[in-house]
Amino acid sequence: MRKFARLLISAAMVAGLGSAPALAQPKQVLTHETLWMMKRVGTPVTSPDGKWVLYTLTEPSYAKDGSVSDLWIVPADGSAAPRRLTSGKAGESDPAWAPDSRRIAFSAKREGDDVAQVYILDLAGGEARRATDVPTGAARPQWRPDGQAILFESLVYPGAVDAATNKKAAEERKARKFSMRVYEHFPIRYWNDWLDDRRPSLWVQPLSEGAAARDVISTTQLAQAEGFGGNPQNDGGMTLSPVWSPDGSEILFIATTQRWDAAHARVNYGLYRMPADGGEPTLATSTLGEYADPKFTPDGKSLIVKFNSQGEDVYDLARLHRIDWPAGRAATLLTGAFDREVDGYAITPDSRTLYLTVPDAGMENVYRLPVAGGKPELVVAPKVGGYSAIDIPSDAKSTALIASYGSAVNPAEIVRIDHRTGRHTNLTNVNTALAATIDWSSPQHFWFTSDKGRRIHNMIVTPPAFDPAKRYPLMVLMHGGPASSNADQIGLRWNYHLLASAGYVVLMTDYTGSTGYGEAFARAIKLDPLRGPADEINRAVDEAGKRFSFIDTANACIGGASYGGHLANWMEATTTRYKCIVSHAGEVDLLTQWGTSDFNYGREVASGGPPWGDSKVWRDQSPITYAKDWKTPMLLTAGERDYRVPMSNTLETWSTLQRMQVPSRLLIFPDAWHWITKPEDSRQFYHEVQGWLAHYLKGGPAVKGGPLATPENAAPDIE
Repeated sequence: MRKFARLLISAAMVAGLGSAPALAQPKQVLTHETLWMMKRVGTPVTSPDGKWVLYTLTEPSYAKDGSVSDLWIVPADGSAAPRRLTSGKAGESDPAWAPDSRRIAFSAKREGDDVAQVYILDLAGGEARRATDVPTGAARPQWRPDGQAILFESLVYPGAVDAATNKKAAEERKARKFSMRVYEHFPIRYWNDWLDDRRPSLWVQPLSEGAAARDVISTTQLAQAEGFGGNPQNDGGMTLSPVWSPDGSEILFIATTQRWDAAHARVNYGLYRMPADGGEPTLATSTLGEYADPKFTPDGKSLIVKFNSQGEDVYDLARLHRIDWPAGRAATLLTGAFDREVDGYAITPDSRTLYLTVPDAGMENVYRLPVAGGKPELVVAPKVGGYSAIDIPSDAKSTALIASYGSAVNPAEIVRIDHRTGRHTNLTNVNTALAATIDWSSPQHFWFTSDKGRRIHNMIVTPPAFDPAKRYPLMVLMHGGPASSNADQIGLRWNYHLLASAGYVVLMTDYTGSTGYGEAFARAIKLDPLRGPADEINRAVDEAGKRFSFIDTANACIGGASYGGHLANWMEATTTRYKCIVSHAGEVDLLTQWGTSDFNYGREVASGGPPWGDSKVWRDQSPITYAKDWKTPMLLTAGERDYRVPMSNTLETWSTLQRMQVPSRLLIFPDAWHWITKPEDSRQFYHEVQGWLAHYLKGGPAVKGGPLATPENAAPDIE
């Protein structure tokens, strides 16, 4: 009550000042609570007529099952504030507009559903109605061009060809009195799930009263072939990435029959077409490789798709191709001379132009390219951050570019880009005000030339209340991948500013093997998986010390996750320049990772052949080979459900550290996989990391015993 009274008195005093200038509010230091509780704006989905933008908005919570995700809508011209369309315990996924721009389909598991089904919501009013009743679930709905049917995907049981046989198969498995998995082929796991024998299928649900959904592919020879499958998804399922043909008479999809070759060869996919009412699929183009993101031009005359062949390199740059429709057959390369990966693209209503989002040195720029081919032209190169999830309404009278924009200090919001001026206007401002209250700054960039003549890009992030006249300890953060990069974006797994919040400068290097610098740069990591990148990271520390007097490179720790964890273990084995190391999901022995991970052939390509061959890489670039030299204190973390870098890698590292009597601490998260996704687990992870860094960089208390207690000044749990 006294605190409330003081607030009232303060408010009265401020009001009495009249025209006196308001005092600037001090900016807050970023905390895990502030970061985690930021609402998360999903990708934009624009109505065909260009009037509306649909998106999901997730409201996080630390409470179990407390997070809420609903559909929201905002006028594409920004003439009104966003409004909520759905409200329920279960979130909606894969929203899709009907061709008439009046209805929305989405997948959701609502009250009474055993599995997710497709629902349809009419914007004119009323509750969403369930459109499907499939025992194996319905995902990724797509409207037929006439708006009278919906295509969706489902994972079905072997030999089951309709709802009844799938229901029977599910009941039989549920009735089993034993629990056992059986495998005869590789792979058997993916990311955080054990794979089962279900296969992807395509279903069509007519929207006429009483009509039943029909599986149009499971009876075909292709779907019954050994090794048939789609692209694996992080949720343990897989997708065939289907799209309707412009006239609705055919379905295109991406599939493989080489799934069981994964242990000894690259798995290639084909782009298939089939009659929408059933029939044997045929290849739309004869070339096999990797396909992604197929889209038809609005005039129906061309199919645009990302494609790359697969050889014996560790990385193949996906490039845009055009296929004449309905003829099919040969594809025309559109971005052959463009040595950058196209992250996403959208097509203008006149079918003449493509707008592309392209990662480049931490940013993500917008380019345009004629559908007929040519040189991509830079449209927007933001000074900070970048654009993603670009979308253009297909039936609009003029070109409207809708996208997501964000940076390391700007949580992602939906924007409308003026392609003539290169400026954007926010359509949402969910976290804009909150972001303005945080004491954080955009990354600073610098480059150097490595000993091998490669230009290496780096970013540094400075701490809150930064004073360039002071000297700050250094935290070196190494990204995973390696076919990835450090982006000027907000992340939850390793948030640059949350690491810097305790008073550290954070340094990030896009070492050889990173993407966003051309195909040759990403490929150059082959046969040099750890030593070369680590040398570049160590050189980056030296360069940062020379260029920025406020960095104390003699007072530094280093860490990373996944491939960054591999590199952290390599640093343990090869240098003592760092005062401490943090390694999450890191390999210590290339052989262990080859034998236990959810994929292995790509590791053979990277290392010059199988482990029993004559390549020296397997031993020469395994950190455990140099265990006698391990000395640096190390914090290890891992998720029990991680099958990409299985926990056995971390346990092997732990055993070695203990054998060599190196100060070390092991954190195992039973519910985590490759990522620590539960909010309280994430909060504790950061708390442990900060405690470890504080001890070795600031002389803080030693980190010992059970889980570190939450500091007295930590914010209470927020629901």
